[in-house]
Amino acid sequence: MSQDILDTMIGAGGASADPKEAEEHFQAALTHEASGDREAAVASLRQAVQLGRQPEHLFRLAYLLDLVGEEDESVALYEQLAGSDQPYINVLLNLAVVYEDRGDVARAEKCLKQILDTNPGHERARLFWRDVQASRDMYYDEEHARDLAKHNALLDTPVTDFELSVRARNCLKKMQIRTLGDLLKISEAELLSYKNFGETSLVEIKMMLASKGLRLGQGLEGQYSRARKEIYEELRGKAPESVLNRPISVLDLSVRARKAIQLLNIQTIGDLATRTEAELMGVKNFGATSLDEIRAKLGDYGLELRTLE
Repeated sequence: MSQDILDTMIGAGGASADPKEAEEHFQAALTHEASGDREAAVASLRQAVQLGRQPEHLFRLAYLLDLVGEEDESVALYEQLAGSDQPYINVLLNLAVVYEDRGDVARAEKCLKQILDTNPGHERARLFWRDVQASRDMYYDEEHARDLAKHNALLDTPVTDFELSVRARNCLKKMQIRTLGDLLKISEAELLSYKNFGETSLVEIKMMLASKGLRLGQGLEGQYSRARKEIYEELRGKAPESVLNRPISVLDLSVRARKAIQLLNIQTIGDLATRTEAELMGVKNFGATSLDEIRAKLGDYGLELRTLE
């Protein structure tokens, strides 16, 4: 997408930065959107983007432009956001949908792979990945096969191949954790609950995994993905998709609550509403005050944390 489209769309250089006024226009856009006036919402978002160019404002504008039929402008913004260091998952998903519709399977796969490389349990990305793969002609993708073999070999790497302290090494041995793959199936809370395993050892192990693009608990996400998918479908009856897809930053959470959300890799309001109180309370330093805060924030949108039968 050319820079000319972006410049024309958001009026690059036409307004000086004013974050406060940009936020006012953004809030006005949300009000217009809630009332069903998408055109007015787009107009307000254009003003917000001119004044601030915040990722959240850009994402919302891209989303609504797609809904009102301005696909080229929408894609231009999505591509800009996808080029950032840590793009929203929904940016990559939406962009993948557009690329797949246009028959650009390679680009759709690239977006989905970017999600699944860091969040292999993401159910919507996994389902769409299968759909995209099914749309391909049947042929052997040698490069993909090599990548998969490489990934599996990485997970089979013994933890003894890494330089860990004696304490961390002994604790992992007693917990029967032998490979990097084993570490992906255990949470921070479980490690910290083990006798003699402290913060220093935790930092060691997290750094070791990060050096390989992995993280603790990564393999656990798939176990709950089916239940989260079902509850997400139910949530659509309680709140519009536009609310469920809003980034978690709009809740303006306290630092402690926000850190817990980050540890659980929760990125949208809908994702948060699929979690249970127990999942949140299992995060270190997350207490009743933070739980009440999140309940209240979700309540503002007519939502609540998932309850188990």
